Amino acid sequence: MDVLAKIVADKRREIEELRRGTTPEELRRRAASQPHPDFRKALLGAPGGMGLIAEIKQRSPSRPVIRADLRPAEVAASYARAGVQAVSVLADRKYFGGGEDVFREVRQAIDLPLLYKEFVVDPVQVWHAAALGASSVLLIAALYTPERLRQLVEESEEAGLTPLVEVHDESDLDRALQSGASCIGVNNRDLKTLKVDIGVTRRLAPQIPSGLLKISESGISSPAVVRELLDLGIQAVLVGEHLLRQPDPGRAAQELMQEVWAFS
Repeated sequence: MDVLAKIVADKRREIEELRRGTTPEELRRRAASQPHPDFRKALLGAPGGMGLIAEIKQRSPSRPVIRADLRPAEVAASYARAGVQAVSVLADRKYFGGGEDVFREVRQAIDLPLLYKEFVVDPVQVWHAAALGASSVLLIAALYTPERLRQLVEESEEAGLTPLVEVHDESDLDRALQSGASCIGVNNRDLKTLKVDIGVTRRLAPQIPSGLLKISESGISSPAVVRELLDLGIQAVLVGEHLLRQPDPGRAAQELMQEVWAFS
């Protein structure tokens, strides 16, 4: 079983626990009382035309320890001071060290748009994200049929969230474009093998129509790569591990974006 399939199998069991702990009506009620800062608008308004989604996670399947002493609120505050446009928070506990408690801690610490970074396989997770105060929810195109993806995009928009549809190849991109999503994220990491190749963005970015928000994810660790991605038409990058391995993640974010943000 590949890594993605194993995570999804575990996720379906977790969803049953979520359903036992709440009701759809309760999630919708909580979602209506939460702020949902505009994710897309924040990224499109970034200096130099390139936004940064800075990530918070303790570990990953490819890196058992990224930041052992992770203090989510402190890292989130350092990102906010650095001027990032949005923060991605891992909602998966087993594989990434995240969870609802981590998300709540970050939401209380900063008022930036938050991405609910999760392996979403059921609409209840969309409403869980909205109830926690997310602004965006990740939808991995490879997990769905075209019709299912379209339904989840619509569900996300109904919940007041911006669906970020993640793709890794041409087949994923076709499904994403059919879904009507306004944000497309190109993941340079193959979720089945965990290998990273920035060439994935180089190949797919020109195929994403103008008018959609284009985001590149994974494997981004230098100002030169950020500049190259901007030249390819990418409008935001999602970066986690590179920032979290530095003593000061906020300063690392500024250093990563310095060549682009210097034009503001």
